[in-house]
Amino acid sequence: MSRIVVTGGAGFIGSHLCERNLADGHEVVAIDNLLTGDIDNIAHLMGDPAFTFQQQDCTHYIHVSGPVDAIMHFASPASPVDYLELPIQTLKVGSLGTHNVLGLAKAKEARIVVASTSEVYGDPLVHPQTEDYWGNVNPIGPRGVYDEAKRFLEAITLAYHRTHGIETRIARIFNTYGPRMRMRDGRVVPNFMCQALRNESITVYGDGDQTRSFCYVSDLVEGMVRLLWSEETGPVNLGNPAEMTIMQFAEKIRDTVGSSAPIVHEELPVDDPRVRQPDISKARRVLDWEPVVPLETGLESTVAYFREKLAAGGELPG
Repeated sequence: MSRIVVTGGAGFIGSHLCERNLADGHEVVAIDNLLTGDIDNIAHLMGDPAFTFQQQDCTHYIHVSGPVDAIMHFASPASPVDYLELPIQTLKVGSLGTHNVLGLAKAKEARIVVASTSEVYGDPLVHPQTEDYWGNVNPIGPRGVYDEAKRFLEAITLAYHRTHGIETRIARIFNTYGPRMRMRDGRVVPNFMCQALRNESITVYGDGDQTRSFCYVSDLVEGMVRLLWSEETGPVNLGNPAEMTIMQFAEKIRDTVGSSAPIVHEELPVDDPRVRQPDISKARRVLDWEPVVPLETGLESTVAYFREKLAAGGELPG
């Protein structure tokens, strides 16, 4: 049994990581300031004696009593809605927060995996994206607060590894979906699903020819766990290489829901990437990992979650 700290533990992916680590027999300390996390995501874990929750902002000094064997750093706003509304908080958690979490790893002699993102590739000129590609990022655009926060996160993580010998791991996470995403998250999955379930117009930005690759959350969590306990210190792409256009995805969700909602187009946001597809050759090689959940299965599970949430809030049409 190991004792694992999960920052952002009440968030979408963080809560699934808490659940998985407990299921694997570990003790878990979840840390979250609940800025974008939701205590409901971990309410079912509260009675487990191996689980502890600390409401804390990791941009301030972090104290965790007792031993810590590993840290999974997932604290950060992670959707365009969040980081456009919370630009300074996003930059602070990527910089100050990561610095504090790495300091905790150093003090506790713990290994750490940090959550980076495919956004470090920006609007990529290399396709699919490999870990040795440096990216095409606009550092002063509205999305730059998230991109640069994560690029700094990677830089300081490797600095701690090189300078202090900390066992560090870096995950570059591509589009991930599943239960516990926020309805008003602003990302394409909850947007499309909630609109389809309400039989509202499904909003596609731009012409819909831009591509994304969608990985179900249980697959992502499996990759994260394997990466944490691996010996790989360089960045590793974690995502599903099955690429599709946003229009295809909107139609897929509409069919899954059984909705007749029309698809409408609005202006493409600034610096929105035209393509996004991970090359996961490295993950296959060093982690023996690749996604296994079919898109149809993952979408059905996620639609069921949103249907239940909308019904509980009285937001479904009669």
